[in-house]
Amino acid sequence: MSTVAVVVIVIVVLVVLAVAGYFARAQARRRGLRQRFGPEYDRAVKDHESTREAEQELLARQKRHDQLEIRPLAPEVRERHLGEWRQVQERFVDAPETAVSEADRLIHQVMSERGYPADEGYEQQVADLSVEHAATIGRYRQAHDIGSRAGSGQASTEDLRQAMVHYRALFTELLDIGDDANATNHATDRAAEPDAAGSETTAAPATETGARGETAEEEAEAERDGTAPRTKTGAKVKAAAERAETDTKTRARTTRTARRDDEGA
Repeated sequence: MSTVAVVVIVIVVLVVLAVAGYFARAQARRRGLRQRFGPEYDRAVKDHESTREAEQELLARQKRHDQLEIRPLAPEVRERHLGEWRQVQERFVDAPETAVSEADRLIHQVMSERGYPADEGYEQQVADLSVEHAATIGRYRQAHDIGSRAGSGQASTEDLRQAMVHYRALFTELLDIGDDANATNHATDRAAEPDAAGSETTAAPATETGARGETAEEEAEAERDGTAPRTKTGAKVKAAAERAETDTKTRARTTRTARRDDEGA
């Protein structure tokens, strides 16, 4: 084999290896982006003309995020924000639109204290949050959209309740508290207690999943948040009393019948 042929073969092999390496790195990068951004990756691909452009944007988000000084909240600051969230939840009962607006404000405040730029507009906030909170950023978008519609009177009370559930998901992640029972059950516990007369209680109704287009997880979150629709249970109390009265009459008739049988014997 001539020297020229050997050189050609070596060049071809090197080119093949380079191309294979390029595609391998591209696939590895794609897997990494998919794993980190989740549904946000698919959204970016849909919003751009090519997958390459979408991936370049996600890489730019990641690079920008790496330059931010994201810091955890001090324990006392975290507790203060938990208390503020409880107040927002309780306010939802009487003023749902106000509660949703305050929930959005609280999210911005926590973002700022964590080190996220909170004054660069909504789209940039979403981009910054998507790097570390890809699992909940879609819910934040939904909550923001509902809040915007509420400003023009186009959001129902159920829509506003959903917004609170979505905001809570991101709020919990930003505070890095996991599924904190104190943050989520406080309002529900108070609502579940009967009043002084004992005639009314305010607990979430038992409805089938999907009746309002929700998932089982969102139903559970709504109950924990204290934003689930409130229902009176006076009818249930009355029904229980009627059943008790019927049982008493039945036992009395049974006793009288048994006595007559004994006397006849």
